[in-house]
Amino acid sequence: MSLFTKTASWVQDEHQMFADSVSRFYDAELVPNLEKWIDQGVVDRDFWTKAGEAGLMGGAISEEYGGSGGGIGFDAIAVYEQGARGDSGWGFSIQSIVMHYIVAFGTDEQKARWLPKLVTGEQVAAIAMTEPGTGSDLQAVKTTAEKDGNTYRINGSKTFITNGHTADLIVVVAKTDKTAGARGVSLIVLETDGAEGFRRGRNLKKLGMKANDTAELFFEDVKVPMTNLLGHEEGQGFYQLMKQLPWERLLIALTAIGVIDFAIAETVKYVQERKAFGQRVMDFQNTRFKLAEMKTKAEVLRSFVNDCIVQLEAGTLDAATASMAKYWGSQTQNEVVNECLQLFGGYGFMMEYPIARLYGDSRVQMIYGGTNEIMKELIARSIDV
Repeated sequence: MSLFTKTASWVQDEHQMFADSVSRFYDAELVPNLEKWIDQGVVDRDFWTKAGEAGLMGGAISEEYGGSGGGIGFDAIAVYEQGARGDSGWGFSIQSIVMHYIVAFGTDEQKARWLPKLVTGEQVAAIAMTEPGTGSDLQAVKTTAEKDGNTYRINGSKTFITNGHTADLIVVVAKTDKTAGARGVSLIVLETDGAEGFRRGRNLKKLGMKANDTAELFFEDVKVPMTNLLGHEEGQGFYQLMKQLPWERLLIALTAIGVIDFAIAETVKYVQERKAFGQRVMDFQNTRFKLAEMKTKAEVLRSFVNDCIVQLEAGTLDAATASMAKYWGSQTQNEVVNECLQLFGGYGFMMEYPIARLYGDSRVQMIYGGTNEIMKELIARSIDV
């Protein structure tokens, strides 16, 4: 299966060639290592540099900074193909988000300094938004970045940070003005190597996504040069977050369609081989109707996601539409994976079958990137005008 629809206007020959290259790389370097990474709770560090050498992470980055100079569709392909291998452990989606923050808001010096190492995988990125008492309400973050000479002193803590244990570059959401609400939020880029006062907490044990290192982060008077403020002025952090959230939410929908395709393919193989009451499970009408329903949901989502990619590349993907993609994609993913597991019967509950892992991995899709309840509120606001 492919991300592309037959009528997807954004797809060119180079996109298909890139998809073929990404597929070969994942089949050779990702799929054979999935179980090992799940057991150890982190993706091997050298996989990042291998992905960089294969050109996976620079498709949407300018050639000036080591990329291929293409559009966002190249990142979309890399994310979809990962989901289509049944993987949610490798944190490329966060790497992509951070790179596009830097592309959109970074100074020329910041782009030249950080982007090439992110493209090659020499550096791994994370974005530190969520705090122990603050989830989707980013205006309420308590982490502070106070001026101290020509540096900021960062104090606070973050949790549920994807790539938290491997990240070399962390975009920290912090208050540079505690009295200004959303206008007091800034994005400060922390280079973790040698950063005194910066500490990583435990690798969090999760229901799913067990191969991803998800961490708590602690900042105690961590000094960061003022030149690491993302952009040209303080107080732009909330605006920057809102401008980039459509891509983050579309990434979740891209993962969803990839996982759905993988789940359906695995289920079709199983029900074609498994027999009950003297016939294949595939031959029961219930099985065939369930698969027909799931396939239809997949194709509807695929068309919507492709349309969103067109809008994103044109700069017209609005917050409400991106919220629809995130909400509908993650909801559909969970519905489909649940139905697939049911068709596996008792074997679907066994971790030796990937459908059980997908069931655990899928649940968080309706939570991170803004809960689906928040997505519905944002969609409702676009109606109630």
